[in-house]
Amino acid sequence: MTTIDQTKDIDDVLKNPLNITNTPEEEPRRGSLKIFLGYCAGVGKTYRMLQDSAVSKRNGVDVVIGVVETHGRADTEALVNEFEIIPRKKIEYSGITISEMDLDVLLERRPQLVLVDELAHTNIPGSRHAKRYQDVEELLNAGINVYSTLNIQHVQSLVDIVYQITGVKVEEIIPDRILDLAIEVELVDLSPEKLQQRLAEGKVYIPQKARQAMQKFFKKGNLLALRELSLKYTAKRVDSDLLSYREKEDILHVWPIESKLLVSIGSNKLTEKLLLTAHRMATDLEAEWYAVHVESLQQVKYTEKTRSQLYRNIHLAEELGAKVVSLSGNNIADEIINFAKKKNVNLIITGLSQRSRFQEIIRGSVLNQLVKKSSPINLLVVGDDSHAAPSVAKPVARKLEYKPYFWGCFGVAIVSLFSWFFSKWISSSHNLLMLMLLPTIVSGILGGISVGLVTAVFALGVVDFFFIPPILSFGVTDFRYLSSMVLFVLIVLGVSWVGRMIRWRAESARHRERFIYALYNFGREIMGAENFADILNRAVRSIVEAFESDIVILLPGKAAGPLELTAKSREELVLNDMERAVATWVYKNGRHAGKGTNTLSSAKWYYVPLKIRDDVLGVICLMKLEVDKAFSPEQKRLLESFASMVALALSKTGK
Repeated sequence: MTTIDQTKDIDDVLKNPLNITNTPEEEPRRGSLKIFLGYCAGVGKTYRMLQDSAVSKRNGVDVVIGVVETHGRADTEALVNEFEIIPRKKIEYSGITISEMDLDVLLERRPQLVLVDELAHTNIPGSRHAKRYQDVEELLNAGINVYSTLNIQHVQSLVDIVYQITGVKVEEIIPDRILDLAIEVELVDLSPEKLQQRLAEGKVYIPQKARQAMQKFFKKGNLLALRELSLKYTAKRVDSDLLSYREKEDILHVWPIESKLLVSIGSNKLTEKLLLTAHRMATDLEAEWYAVHVESLQQVKYTEKTRSQLYRNIHLAEELGAKVVSLSGNNIADEIINFAKKKNVNLIITGLSQRSRFQEIIRGSVLNQLVKKSSPINLLVVGDDSHAAPSVAKPVARKLEYKPYFWGCFGVAIVSLFSWFFSKWISSSHNLLMLMLLPTIVSGILGGISVGLVTAVFALGVVDFFFIPPILSFGVTDFRYLSSMVLFVLIVLGVSWVGRMIRWRAESARHRERFIYALYNFGREIMGAENFADILNRAVRSIVEAFESDIVILLPGKAAGPLELTAKSREELVLNDMERAVATWVYKNGRHAGKGTNTLSSAKWYYVPLKIRDDVLGVICLMKLEVDKAFSPEQKRLLESFASMVALALSKTGK
């Protein structure tokens, strides 16, 4: 099946719209959609569409008009007359005859380009599709290219904003996905003053209707707000196209076109200040911002308290509206900078290191690396103005485990006994050091750097005391042995570090594999469900297995009544009045809440909405079998994916 490269201009597509090498058995390639977007009626969308189409027609493109509304404008009618017009279909409705675009004739005629005005239009009952954008989708699926027009107030995600601005609840809306289908969205702009002038001259509505419009929807304040909304929407789309282009061309250097911020998330309380600072700056600059956490080797030794602080920081970032991203890598600074360059970020916000000078020498300083490597990205360093000592800055071991040290030293003892009995064949202490590498390296790989270091020191002590003259005493008289010992320790430390990194990477890979497998397995289970009840039963069973939790699913009763307990993992599970109130709040607001969140956190359950776009179908309630534990950010993201799948499956049942 032939597809269109969305990086091409639509005019290039139209010049060779049948760029097809399909065999008769193949499906036709999908058509291309271009939308002429305006902030209000009368800005010139239809006229601009006709002008563009006239150019395409002169270039040999077969262009027809499916439906164009001229509204009696002479200049628009003059342009319309240059094209072939497909007669509209007559439909009888409530005793009157109304004309609509004739979709069947267009599909049979199969032009290269069809002009379809007013994309958000609602068709007359009795038409094949309820909405005109559905007609356009059928044309696109048939391989026919389409030009169409749209006002910003009809976009589904902006309807509530438009209502707050104008007080008008728009009834004719189109889903955002339709705009995502377009390979090009062209903004048709006109100043509010010129639009009001056109309105007064009768070029938009008849004079009497124009005067009413000037006093209501077409007030200058409304027009200014709608114009800004359309400019921002288009700018956001252009930014998305730019990121796609940079990724495709592998461009990593920063283009300072607009403000984009990145804040590094750590496991200390200073991160809260960083997030609040980034949020204020992003709000003032109206900028997009990212909160990035890099999973590194240090997390292996995080305490429960440290990990809880990290989860709180990630949750705060989500609440503040950041795009939270988790990366994985051994060098935190490199991962942050690479991500920033990929996303065209021009300001990184980070905090002063809370490590001691000794720790910075041993482990390195992320801040120093960022300063050295971040150019040309700006770097803002925020200090900790609290006088209290940082409480969770240091990832320390939960508990010292003695067994790895014991077995490491035991291995050294075994090799020493072996060497003692076979000392005749071990000609020098250097050979003995080579033998000692075996237990020390194994200990370092299995137990980590500290185990490897202790085992290495013990091994050197044994060799020095029992095998290096003077025997049965500590002391090195030959400096050749000293250099060998230093090299011995360095080898053990190096191999231990590599082993630790390999184990960490393997664990990270297993974690990602479990996540992907859980997602795949859950999707397969849900898609295989035969009916409404089967969907709920499979969802409950799969979520219990994945999260080791009790689960309850609440759905609205008949006629959109109160939430009813529809499915649960155990028969005895019930929700008290307070928990039901939390579930109702989640259902009405479409946001998660409950235990482990900042919203209604006193609840015992964690609540996730069953949500498709802006529609909430129900609520999933979960409580871990280990009651004192909360869900991690990774588990919450996985659970939200599960909830989306369940909601999608339920929506297809029509219940």
